[in-house]
Amino acid sequence: MKLLSLNVGLPREVLWHGHTVTTGIFKEPVQGRIKLSRLNLEGDAQADLEVHGGKDKAVYCYQSQHYEFWKRELPRRDLPFGMFGENFTLDGLLEDSIHLGDRFVVGSAEVIITQPRMPCYKLGLKFQSDDMGKRFLASGRTGFYLAVLREGEVEVGDEMKLLGRDEYAVPVSEITRLYITKRYEKKDLASIMRLQNVAALPDGWKQYLLERADQRNG
Repeated sequence: MKLLSLNVGLPREVLWHGHTVTTGIFKEPVQGRIKLSRLNLEGDAQADLEVHGGKDKAVYCYQSQHYEFWKRELPRRDLPFGMFGENFTLDGLLEDSIHLGDRFVVGSAEVIITQPRMPCYKLGLKFQSDDMGKRFLASGRTGFYLAVLREGEVEVGDEMKLLGRDEYAVPVSEITRLYITKRYEKKDLASIMRLQNVAALPDGWKQYLLERADQRNG
């Protein structure tokens, strides 16, 4: 995978449905070598740290191929890189071909895939469309988050080179599929149990999926 755009932004206040909302979803491309720390890129920050950011969501990645899909879905909208709030716009593998726990070197940093992106209402705010979050999730084009294992510097043009893979190798797309599935079958329950062994997947996700399996199959 290759870095096509590095995008950062600080939280700002915007008006949405008559309320002032603070959000960090607005990102702009930057040039040069940028410091990548354990929590974010230099010049970047999140507004609501309870649901955004933190060590398991230090970097949000979105693939450039998805932009082609959204240009067809939203033909009258300008879609510059960074539009989905991503830090890394990538030319590379899609969600069903990369895995939770995949480790990469990028620039002088080392990162690991932790989870897909689940959209909140702020994606609707960014697109000025209440149904954008639902459309985003239904598309399966979620992108994914990275944790930073070794801090370093990155810049546009850097390759993300695979260093290693979790032995359970669960695709990023599997989390999204389990999230939207209405009733679990045996294969789904087996997948949830497999996910419990993926070290990079945050504990909150593991517990959520176990509880959801109990609720839907009790």
